[in-house]
Amino acid sequence: MSRSSVTQKLAELHAERVCTYEPAELKVNIDQRASLVEAAKTARFIRAGDHVEPFTVQEVGGATLSLNDLLADGPAVLMFFRFAGCPACNIAIPHYEQALAPGLRALGASFTAISPQELVRLKEIKTRHHLSFNVASDGNELGRQFGILYTANEASQAAARARGVDIGSIIGTGTWELPQPAAIVIGQDRVVHFADVSPDWMMRTEAEPILEAVRLLVQARAAA
Repeated sequence: MSRSSVTQKLAELHAERVCTYEPAELKVNIDQRASLVEAAKTARFIRAGDHVEPFTVQEVGGATLSLNDLLADGPAVLMFFRFAGCPACNIAIPHYEQALAPGLRALGASFTAISPQELVRLKEIKTRHHLSFNVASDGNELGRQFGILYTANEASQAAARARGVDIGSIIGTGTWELPQPAAIVIGQDRVVHFADVSPDWMMRTEAEPILEAVRLLVQARAAA
């Protein structure tokens, strides 16, 4: 099992793109990510201390998962990602299977990766990587509630369409809205105890800060 961090793995993906992408294609990718960081409305992002209202998401296996379900045995960890075919997601999500999921199970926490993508396509990422945790669709509803959605700029949309890619069709929502990668830890008090949102989809939260937030919650509950 690789001990590389998710940051290192995504840096390797970017380095590969620098070598293989056409300069104009690379520029569109870099400019889009930079513009999302610059324009990020961070005040709208979900943050520690926020109370989470009841919600449901649809797991790719067919189950409807409520907030109550996810909190039944301990804290809930939500990991927002873009869609099943996203190259960066196909690095980050299996990394979390190795680096995060076992620790969360040991702590009694639930773990759910969430995308807006329709279930028939979203299930591919769970099957492809043999994921042990929930993979669910929120149709962008929860992402909107948490203030983490973005829409690709015109240059990115034009470049994608030139390659025959239409994100609205791939996702199944009919729009180009996607969630910014986010890791959220919710306690059984339904309060957010950790939240990390990355406007740049090539930056993802490392496993250890998430595990530490869950450990603190479990320890506090045991002490009480």
